[in-house]
Amino acid sequence: MPDPDGGFTRLWDAHYDDVLRYAARRIDHETARDIAAETFLVAWRRRGDIPPDRPFPWLLNVARNVLANEMRGRRRRTRLWDRLRGNDQRGPAADAASGLAEGDRMAAALGRLSTRDREVLQLVGWDGLDAQAAATAVGCSVKTFSVRLHRARRRLTAALAEIDAADRPAPAAPLQRSHQV
Repeated sequence: MPDPDGGFTRLWDAHYDDVLRYAARRIDHETARDIAAETFLVAWRRRGDIPPDRPFPWLLNVARNVLANEMRGRRRRTRLWDRLRGNDQRGPAADAASGLAEGDRMAAALGRLSTRDREVLQLVGWDGLDAQAAATAVGCSVKTFSVRLHRARRRLTAALAEIDAADRPAPAAPLQRSHQV
């Protein structure tokens, strides 16, 4: 289908790199490119649904859904492969732990948070969205998003404190004097 007024081309030019970065922070770069392409394929098919005044949050919502579908597919394939090999012992903890970069305090703290908490923090902190745009991206009201963000920040602070406490050396046992005469 042609793009007679160039609107879709402008949408692509303005937001493709941001959608790609959004996906690349959540999955490997090659798959992120596929996620971004699929996002814009959905956008092309649903051109009439894109809010003209705020298309980016709408695109992020689509990217989020495409990414969720990809992750579900990966989990299904992994479980199937494990069953076929007779090794059905992977669980959510193993999946979450595999993505953590060792030694990176923030990555470790984020890894302790729920997917929802990580997402709201990333939308605001990394993607630079305001509460209204981020709420649109996750499909909730601004008030609900603000509450989620507040709670996620509180849990992130607690996770960082736990990591810091675990990194501190244990206090040495007090020295006892021998009573030799």
